[in-house]
Amino acid sequence: MTKPIRVLIVEDSPTDARLVIHELKRWGPIESRRVELADDMRDALASEPWDLVISDWSMPRFSALEALSVLRSSGLDLPFIIVSGTVGEEAAVEGMRSGAQDYVLKDNLTRLAPAVERELRDREARAARQRAESALRVSEARFARLSESGIIGISIADTDGRIYEANDAYLEMLGYSREDLAAGLVHWSHLTPPEWAHTDEAALAALRATGVAPPWEKELFRRDGTRVPILVGVAMLEAPVCIAFQADLTSRKQAEEALKRTEAQLRHAQKMEAIGTLAGGIAHDFNNLLSVILGNASIIASDLAPGDPMRGGLEEIRLAGERAAALTRQLLAFSRHQLLRPKLVGLNDVVAQTERMLRRLIGEDIELIRATSTSLPPVFVDPDQMLQILMNLAVNARDAMPNGGKLTIETAAVMLDETYVDEHVGAHAGPHVMLAVTDTGIGMDKATQARIFEPFFTTKEVGQGTGLGLSTVFGIVQQSGGAIWVYSEVDQGTTFRVYLPVADESKVPAQAAEPAPVATIHGSETILVVEDEERVRNLTCTVLRRYGYNVLEAAGGGDAILICEQHPATIHLLLTDVIMPRMSGRQLAERLKPMRPAMRVLYMSGYTASAIVKHGVVDSDVAFVEKPITPEALGMAIRRVLDGPERAS
Repeated sequence: MTKPIRVLIVEDSPTDARLVIHELKRWGPIESRRVELADDMRDALASEPWDLVISDWSMPRFSALEALSVLRSSGLDLPFIIVSGTVGEEAAVEGMRSGAQDYVLKDNLTRLAPAVERELRDREARAARQRAESALRVSEARFARLSESGIIGISIADTDGRIYEANDAYLEMLGYSREDLAAGLVHWSHLTPPEWAHTDEAALAALRATGVAPPWEKELFRRDGTRVPILVGVAMLEAPVCIAFQADLTSRKQAEEALKRTEAQLRHAQKMEAIGTLAGGIAHDFNNLLSVILGNASIIASDLAPGDPMRGGLEEIRLAGERAAALTRQLLAFSRHQLLRPKLVGLNDVVAQTERMLRRLIGEDIELIRATSTSLPPVFVDPDQMLQILMNLAVNARDAMPNGGKLTIETAAVMLDETYVDEHVGAHAGPHVMLAVTDTGIGMDKATQARIFEPFFTTKEVGQGTGLGLSTVFGIVQQSGGAIWVYSEVDQGTTFRVYLPVADESKVPAQAAEPAPVATIHGSETILVVEDEERVRNLTCTVLRRYGYNVLEAAGGGDAILICEQHPATIHLLLTDVIMPRMSGRQLAERLKPMRPAMRVLYMSGYTASAIVKHGVVDSDVAFVEKPITPEALGMAIRRVLDGPERAS
């Protein structure tokens, strides 16, 4: 069904209005409304949609010219046709000049329908043109905003590579000016590195075949010769002219590289963590074995006469055991499971204390340079372990300079920012004290640097080193809350930088007093020994009985609780391993405290630090003896606990 044409008729004669409507209905369906005053016309135009206006030329209180004025003020674009029986030629011309599209005499109404049809068609064409112009203006405004935004580079070029136009973002991306563009210095083929030529050829073939070259990644030369990675897409305008859009991928590429570095560092950290866990477990088991070896060797030696020939063999066993114990301490250091005794330390003081020793260690053909900062904030570290770090790094540097060179030790107060932390997994932002050890030796390649801190990894010949020196340094630094990084180039030397967090002196715990000397290691008190490793437990009980103590022994927490419940007399001391199946030493002590409040506690373990923290032995007021234990060390530790002030359990 054809949609009715809505006609607003401005006419004072109802009869004439009906004639107009009758004539129009010959042409098609019509909906109409008649008005004869200006206010009525305004109300009709504002309240209803209309397709055209037909007006009489002259009425008693209104006219066609006034109706045209009302229509213009409404802002509507409607055809206006004058229908009159009195309009003359001059009046008709005046009406046309005022905005009317046509005029029809009432005695010739057969012209009305064709005039209406023509004007409605022209109105639709005019509306379509206005819509297209409006869309074009919106599109041009959007393109202008895109071009001027600086978000993306836009250039107009031909398929031979000549660039005619470019926005500021494109020129800034490549470092060219508009003068350079006008002088023809910006040419697509000159901008493309040779290795990317094949991608351009493939894109050009697609552009000529389909009018579009889908986006592809490539690089462009900047004016200064450096390169910028881009994502580019091209569309044909009018062959051979095309438009290209270029997005700068520098930030994305940098982020991808940073992510790759972070992933590599994270994988390395995870590998080191796994190796550390393995090393710590091995050290724990070895410490138990060494306790048995060293303890029994000491017991046998004490039973031999001074000149007994077996003493020589036992001494060799003792020396070998102590060397093995030193190796386990290095493994514990790497795995961050050694016992630290941190204090407030000035790093410059540590460097000064070791300088003379280092000069003897590195030899006369290596120049030692000290470049320490005049004022450094203190760090909360174990001073003995800091000496160990310096010694190990100095030995490593000496071995890297077989023909002599320079060894520089530097200290400085530094601030590690988030950028540094993002690029170095394990580092923490904030104020740090840096210790740098630099040599002018043979350096290391990237493959060696990737493994330099692994235990037992060494580039030295067999028998020339254990491969534990740098892994020990790594573990000490990590356990001290710091970070270590190596920078090296082959034949250019190596720098190790250690970053230790500045101590918050308000949070540093009070320093424990030095242990008092022990007058005797013998006693007669009752001691409950709890150790899950049978050989270690047997040795410990044997040593204590030889020292005169009354010994109760338990293989675990459950046995110890049962003994405490059933033993009628006083138990003076609980000597317990820290890590045991089902119940830790700390948990056992807490279970027994209500039952035996006067019983004192001494912990022993060969697997310290994080394991001790995990199991609660963290306070400086807690008594602790490290494995491998020797009879003398155990005897002195027990007397200090029994004879000293009451401690926390």
